[in-house]
Amino acid sequence: MDQIKIGKFISECRRRQGFTQMQLSEKLGITDKAVSKWERGIAMPDTSIMLALCELLGISVNELLCGEKIMSENENQKNEQLMLDMARELERKKKTVWTSMWIILGVSMLGLFAGLAIAKFLIPAGIWQIVTILGSVILFLIPCFYALKLEVSVGAYKCGRCGHKIVPTYTQALMAMHFSTTRFLKCPKCQRRSWCKKSLDE
Repeated sequence: MDQIKIGKFISECRRRQGFTQMQLSEKLGITDKAVSKWERGIAMPDTSIMLALCELLGISVNELLCGEKIMSENENQKNEQLMLDMARELERKKKTVWTSMWIILGVSMLGLFAGLAIAKFLIPAGIWQIVTILGSVILFLIPCFYALKLEVSVGAYKCGRCGHKIVPTYTQALMAMHFSTTRFLKCPKCQRRSWCKKSLDE
């Protein structure tokens, strides 16, 4: 989706309906700064107000997301292209989150090894060595909890027994035994526990 194009389209439709940014924002229960950000292509309208926005502007959601008026004869083609664009954008975001997760884990692992090496070779045995080791472990664990949140937020886990896609809560994933991104989870379909591998397809 082209946010700049969508922003210009929102601005044109707003003016056509005779609204100022302030008037439109008041009708939607948001700030005029939010409307300004849409029209400059900095942000997109939240899905919770998209229908109300389209109704006020006299356009369809498809037209809003395409950033132009859609003629009936090519509406199906536009819809298909829009769906493809949205699928590509979702896939890109999933990959970005997945990459971020591995970068966080890699950096935190390096930090842990560096902290342990400093404690071992540069700090004399005693209380400060213990404090350094504990600090390194804590600084390692904090990013790990965040990386797990990223892992759970994209895709699903595939049940090792029936193939059902499982989307656990953060707590369920945290408490499950795991090896890398494969976790020992209970499947809500077959009601059995198995090693479930992470998949980004869902």
